[in-house]
Amino acid sequence: MFRKTRHILLVVIILIALPVFAQAQTDIQNFKDFQLSCTRVSEAWKKFNDSLAKDFKKKGIAYPPKDIFLRAFKAQNELELWGRNNETSEYKLIKLYHICALSGLLGPKRAEGDHQVPEGYYFIEDFNPKSDYHLSLLLNYPNYSDNKLGGKARRGGDIYIHGGCVTVGCMPMTDQGIQEIYTICLNAKVNGEENIPVHIFPTRLTKQGIAYLEREYINYPEKQTFWNTLKAGYDYFEKNHKLLPVMYAPDGQYVN
Repeated sequence: MFRKTRHILLVVIILIALPVFAQAQTDIQNFKDFQLSCTRVSEAWKKFNDSLAKDFKKKGIAYPPKDIFLRAFKAQNELELWGRNNETSEYKLIKLYHICALSGLLGPKRAEGDHQVPEGYYFIEDFNPKSDYHLSLLLNYPNYSDNKLGGKARRGGDIYIHGGCVTVGCMPMTDQGIQEIYTICLNAKVNGEENIPVHIFPTRLTKQGIAYLEREYINYPEKQTFWNTLKAGYDYFEKNHKLLPVMYAPDGQYVN
């Protein structure tokens, strides 16, 4: 009797799940079709998809990718692209892109209009194929940490990785750079990666990097505290080439 009941429950669960799965697949296909119907996206896809596949193949990573990760360093004006084949494998560095302009100082974004580029742990929230800056990828700024640590100030928003090579708080690339990045992220999204992580650091948080921050920003203890919370996640990735789950303390500081 127990086995029969369990079998019936399993069949019911499958019958319930099938329409949900089918709808999700339809939504993904509609997303892909819409994106590729936009001229800038289709041109980027045709121009770079094959060469990007070769870049991934050289690293032993399947293409289209199922799991990618972007990591930015403001002081170095660098954006790294990492990829891996599954959740248990290590990320491998695929490409390094130049961020062609930055505004503000080192340190997190805390208020609307401060021209700061955010720092912390984010993910790509939306794709804009008709951006004023060629193509753009929206980050989920402000996140919980930004909202808690920003005090009473208005947070602002609309923080993108985009083309055009100009900025007042975003991370601009050359048009070719954003065409490649957009194509890769679109592939990953269509291939099942719902939230593509984007980690933004003031600099590489090595001993030398931390010493530089302590020296140059000695009068900003709140920044020092914040950067120390980022270092644990940075160190873990440097050692393991895997990501820790993003967690927050009640006050908004990152916890690892």
